Amino acid sequence: MKRLSSLFLAAIFAAPLVNLPAASADTPHLAAGDANRIAMSYSDLTTEFYKHVDTQNVLNSVHDELDKTLKARHIDGTIPSLHASDNAQTNVRAIDLAVEQAQHKAHSSLSSRDLSYAAIDGMMRSVNDRYTVFLSPKDYADLNSGLDGGNFGGTGIVIQADDTTKYITVSNVVPDGPADKAGIQQDDQIVSIDGASTKGWSIDRASAHLRGKEGTKVTLGIERAGKTLAPITLTRAQIHQMSVFDKMLPGNIGYVALTVFGKDTSDELNTALDRLQKRGARAYILDLRDNGGGYLEAAVGVSSKFISSGPIVSVESRASSITTLEANDTAISPVPLVVLVNGHTASASEITSGAIQDSGVGTIMGTKTFGKGVVQTIFPLGDGSAVKITTARYLTPHNRDINHLGITPDVVVEENAKPRFGDPTKDTQLQRAVQYIDDRIAHLNDINGTGTSQ
Repeated sequence: MKRLSSLFLAAIFAAPLVNLPAASADTPHLAAGDANRIAMSYSDLTTEFYKHVDTQNVLNSVHDELDKTLKARHIDGTIPSLHASDNAQTNVRAIDLAVEQAQHKAHSSLSSRDLSYAAIDGMMRSVNDRYTVFLSPKDYADLNSGLDGGNFGGTGIVIQADDTTKYITVSNVVPDGPADKAGIQQDDQIVSIDGASTKGWSIDRASAHLRGKEGTKVTLGIERAGKTLAPITLTRAQIHQMSVFDKMLPGNIGYVALTVFGKDTSDELNTALDRLQKRGARAYILDLRDNGGGYLEAAVGVSSKFISSGPIVSVESRASSITTLEANDTAISPVPLVVLVNGHTASASEITSGAIQDSGVGTIMGTKTFGKGVVQTIFPLGDGSAVKITTARYLTPHNRDINHLGITPDVVVEENAKPRFGDPTKDTQLQRAVQYIDDRIAHLNDINGTGTSQ
């Protein structure tokens, strides 16, 4: 904070030392907090972005974004062009003055906050990097909620619609949640909620009835393996949104699907693997399809559950300094492993996929991944907003740069139409993974002399 405060103060008092257009007496003064956010954003972008930043492009983009913001409100007048200097403080002050001039033209229709946000947005757009962006307070809160998991009142049931019966099926149960404590199991069918049949219900409709205020009750009608159970009444409790879901597939194959690489993902994976190991899992399928990534630390933690030692990923910053992150010595005993990927497998998911592929501890299966080989750092701006800036690129353990290239699976399997992930009967890629593991285990048994000869 000391660095940022110093920059902010220098930006405020630099004006008398440079040749800038003077503000008129009635020009609004930029609020101190907004000026500070502009200074921090400029500093973070120009010093932390993983490539050289053209400061004239930064100022041009700020100018264009302010003009666009004014025009969107049908406000006449344009902001004078901005000219970059070799001095960062001078450039920051030029941006401050441009925001003040835009505020003057807008009168009361746009606030200092609105226009400073527009200026910061323009800064981020200047580097033409899709991952370098300004995050409004809502955007930043949504991002945190998506990665860290939100809390809600509910029953602790993950549901899906059964295309055959048209009822709601339990695809997973949150450990220690109300449903788990009441004995509800995976693959149970919820045929009624509070006496109303769920036949033909959408997922959204069922979720709205299952969720509710903590302490309230809901009664479920359950069918299990074709038998109707006695109605089960659950008391809703606070549920933390999970990022890891597990189930046991036929043949004692543990299936683990990750929706995101959040702050709790590594711990949730530990719990899932422990649970599957106790149930006798003899192999694993790690499903990273449609997983767009998350935290770098989570990728290292997840990868370390399958890779006992050695590098997981190398991160190269703007200064070409390379930091190699290694496995953290938490790996489970080696067993056959398949990792499922597709075109939406990206970022942290690709770090894990690349590490497993390079280390040889598992087989990557599916279709080519997205190809996001860069790392972002989030810089909070103090009022709930933030800037997300690409600060490095990463390399797999074999020094592969997969940016814009993706990872080609060891076994290519195309996705079937309308797959239901986690159900081998309606998921061609998962069905192939199960077959692959069965063949692998049979081969290992033959090698070890435990198989049956014909």
